Amino acid sequence: MNETDLIKSLRKIIIHPSALDLNDDVFYDKKNKLVGSIDTYNQGIHFLDFKYPKLIIKKIIRSSISDILSKGTDPKYLLISFSGSKKNFSNTNIKLIINSIKQEQKKYSFFLIGGDTNSSNKGSFTVCVFGYSKKIIRRNNCKLNDDIYVTGNIGDASVGLNFMKNKITSSYKIKKYFIDKYFKPSLPYGFHRELFKFSNSSMDISDGLLIDLKKKLTNKKLGFIVNYDLLPKSYYFQKLSNEKKISPKHHLFNGDDYQILFSAKKKYRKIIHKYSIKWNQKVTRIGSITNSVNNYMIFNDKLIKIKDYRGYTHNFR
Repeated sequence: MNETDLIKSLRKIIIHPSALDLNDDVFYDKKNKLVGSIDTYNQGIHFLDFKYPKLIIKKIIRSSISDILSKGTDPKYLLISFSGSKKNFSNTNIKLIINSIKQEQKKYSFFLIGGDTNSSNKGSFTVCVFGYSKKIIRRNNCKLNDDIYVTGNIGDASVGLNFMKNKITSSYKIKKYFIDKYFKPSLPYGFHRELFKFSNSSMDISDGLLIDLKKKLTNKKLGFIVNYDLLPKSYYFQKLSNEKKISPKHHLFNGDDYQILFSAKKKYRKIIHKYSIKWNQKVTRIGSITNSVNNYMIFNDKLIKIKDYRGYTHNFR
């Protein structure tokens, strides 16, 4: 059984409308204007080890609030649960974690309101995020002929993970850049507030660009076309690619990007550009929504049917 199968089973017992039929990354209580999400992060899966506790908690917090941001909502309150060994949560590590939480609170204007602590052999965090909004942008509300956009760059986190696994070598400056992007994704904070003005659908990229795009089309007779050459890459990503130190196609679809993936009508192109300038936020149009039952990628000027979506899927044994 994988994550998709489990969600299908849970739909049979979760019938409250605020659950949005488990077809989104948040719950939304429209009456009380309450938006919420929950995520769990385990050592060995979501982060390699506990070597950098002050960076791990930053990654966890930013990964968690990205769901809320992609709905056009500010994160307001966080609950964080910690599980780990005495070594994980030594006095030194706790001080580093608390200091990082303070920094993230200031940067993203949320309040830590509580949580829980438990003893465990491996480190684990669970984060609940809450915010208030008069409405939200659903994940699966894309329309035929919508443009597809992504904020920021993609692929940097995947390269950073490979640097930490010593699979890539380069200068200290470049290595540090990618590891920073792995631990501290550049969230499109601020720009997210403009989404209501043009977006039909929106979600964050967590499991991978292609697999998350596929999720946007759940229960819809729609497809997508993405232009590989338009996928936004950082300067250093392109540099490593030019030097043949990385293969872009091995990193662009692996996830952990935490950028906003949204769709909008063509008539909003100028407005989207206007707000990208206002917030100094890179926003790239990478494709469009089609009425095809299949999904395609334009690669070297050829239209190729997508068969391998890559990305990350939780499997339960």
